[in-house]
Formats: sequence, C-alpha cells, structure tokens
Amino acid sequence: MSNEIVTGHSEKAYALLKADANKILKLIEVQMTNLTMPQCPLYEEVLDTQMFGLSKEIDFAIRLELIEEELGKQLLSELERQLAALHEASMKRP
Repeated sequence: MSNEIVTGHSEKAYALLKADANKILKLIEVQMTNLTMPQCPLYEEVLDTQMFGLSKEIDFAIRLELIEEELGKQLLSELERQLAALHEASMKRP
C-alpha cells in the first residue's frame, strides 16, 4: 500500500476511535443526568462494558498498525480523565 493510503486509513481509524470514545462520554453523561447515580451497579456495568469494548477496538487498531500504541493509550487516558471530571461534577450536584 502507498504511504498516502496507509496515512488515510490511520487517520480514519483514529477518528472512528475518537468518535466511539465521545459516544461513551455522552452515554455516561446522559445516564448520570437522567437515570442513575454513579454508585449504581447499572452505571458501573455500562461504564465497564463500554470502556472494555473501546480498549479492544484500540488494541485491534494497534495490532493492525493503524495507530501507534501511545496514541491509543492517550485516547483511553483522556476519556478516563473526562469521565472522572463528569463523575466529580455529578457528586457536587444537590
């Protein structure tokens, strides 16, 4: 494959992973706002399942050499940081 095609696939893979991370963030945001509190087992189950799925997607993209391992770790780390901030904000609500 040409370098141009590989770069295009890499960018597309990262964009798709980033979109999936944003979906998880939105799902948890809606759940925390409307449905359940962070201590709820349902909340924890959804979060664990979604994060596990995303980590597997990232591992797959890394194995295909579509993204660098460090970039995948950064994506997960950023999502975890955003989720922690969201959790903290929800705990401060009356």
